[in-house]
Amino acid sequence: MPRAVVTGGAGFVGSHLCRTLNADGWKVVAIDSMLTGRRDNLEGLLGETGFELVEHDVTRYIDVDGPLDAVLHFASPASPKDYLEHPIKTLKVGSLGTHNSLGLAKDKGARFLLASTSEIYGDPLVHPQPETYWGNVNTIGPRGVYDEAKRFAEALAMTYHHTHGLDVKIVRIFNTYGPGLRPGDGRVVSNFLVQALDGKPLTVYGDGSQTRSFCYVDDEVRGILSLLHSDFVGPMNIGNPDELTVLDLARLVVEVTGSSSEVIFEPLPVDDPTRRRPDITRARTEIGWEPEIAVRDGLARTFEWFRRERELGRA
Repeated sequence: MPRAVVTGGAGFVGSHLCRTLNADGWKVVAIDSMLTGRRDNLEGLLGETGFELVEHDVTRYIDVDGPLDAVLHFASPASPKDYLEHPIKTLKVGSLGTHNSLGLAKDKGARFLLASTSEIYGDPLVHPQPETYWGNVNTIGPRGVYDEAKRFAEALAMTYHHTHGLDVKIVRIFNTYGPGLRPGDGRVVSNFLVQALDGKPLTVYGDGSQTRSFCYVDDEVRGILSLLHSDFVGPMNIGNPDELTVLDLARLVVEVTGSSSEVIFEPLPVDDPTRRRPDITRARTEIGWEPEIAVRDGLARTFEWFRRERELGRA
């Protein structure tokens, strides 16, 4: 059986990766400090043969016994609420955590996959954003702690490839949503769905004309694992090229949930990107991937999950 380490394995995307890898016949070691991860995300995996959860901060040396075929580095606060609350830890996991994860992969002769982000494009001047675009990031702004942590992580990973011949893949993740989102993580989809569930007004920042591209987590994981299993080296956008304004998303959430919530407007956060949409030509060409689940269907599935979590007293 192949064996993988997933850092941030109790997080949103990380836990979905652990579950899919395990179902595909992989032994999986999930490593998580539990800063933003949740054991509930690994329900059904804990205690299963071939799965192990290790509580450890990857900014410290990582020691894993036995052979490894892959190291997937997904540890990091990932929502604006989380990385603004933990700015130094975000910078450390992007630098020290990436260094330690790369060292583990090098020591084991394993392929390495880095979770990067569309945030490395900043407030883009090129639209849609291809992997060849270098970005427009405010390095000293509040969001810079996340943007620059990921940009440094990409540079370090590719340096390991060029210097040590490490097999490196970099997935640039665009807005992802689905079951497993923390209700209070501050991402726009979870904010809207929880507000709709509570019958509260949906909070739109700015005038709502800023755009985002939302990819359902099952599609995202399928793309990530296709990249992992490919021969491609370097960065690849994995996201939904269907672009929505935030105001249109709010209206769609009201429609899908049957909520009577109204929409209210608050001031736009500092350095909030005005446009965001992936160019997925590389993903289509190199790994034959594109998303399959429409935003309306994905929102309905996610809302049902939030409703069940509420009934279980966990949301």
